[in-house]
Amino acid sequence: MEVIITEEERIGELVADDIAALVARVPDGVLGLATGSSPLRIYDSVARRVDAGTLSLARARAFTLDEYVGLPAGHPAGYRTVIDADFVSRVDLPADAVQGPDGTAADLAAACAAYEAAIRDAGGVDLQILGIGTDGHIAFNEPGSSLSSRTRVKTLTEQTRRDNARFFDGDLESVPRHCLTQGLGTIMEARHIVLVATGAGKAQAVHHLVEGAVSALWPATILQHHPRVSVLIDEAAASRLQLADYYRYTYAHRHQVGQ
Repeated sequence: MEVIITEEERIGELVADDIAALVARVPDGVLGLATGSSPLRIYDSVARRVDAGTLSLARARAFTLDEYVGLPAGHPAGYRTVIDADFVSRVDLPADAVQGPDGTAADLAAACAAYEAAIRDAGGVDLQILGIGTDGHIAFNEPGSSLSSRTRVKTLTEQTRRDNARFFDGDLESVPRHCLTQGLGTIMEARHIVLVATGAGKAQAVHHLVEGAVSALWPATILQHHPRVSVLIDEAAASRLQLADYYRYTYAHRHQVGQ
């Protein structure tokens, strides 16, 4: 696990560098897209490069992490709508090259299986972007989630529903109680995972992620078992790390290919 402690403004550029390197190497590479505030600087940086003509995602493909159950297509709080607005509409990634779990399906189990099959048929995710919740969840894998879980229906906690009510005009009753989400086992199959966290509110979760025991109580800790994870955080999110100075040192003196 590589831990990079840097300014929030720089995080987007560093991850955009990784995406640019991926599509230069594999033009039809597969991205894993996350919604929420954490990835927005990444999407801004990538969009600027596409607009400048220095990066193209025209041959790339992408999969989103999760979706509410029961919201109609095009609902403003639906994650497909959000990712289209935050990212897809701003770059040259074809809209039909982006796929997410189908929260409108009559048979949700079949929809989850079809989504897993689509990821496999695409050759798997090359670079997966993640945020992390204050309780250590990634995607909608709340504390207690199986560390080997696959895409499935999950019941949202009341805290998550209250947190997300702001996207539903503050109306808690409008927030769905269920979602479809990639499981932790699904996420772990991505070849490179990039997790972004900023702010003091994420400090405890980051501490568990990087330095704690692997536990279903802190679902993101499963990433400790992944061979290639980049954790990009600002000083506030790093404030509880016991080995922060070591992470700064190793990043400043990281080994470069060819050295």
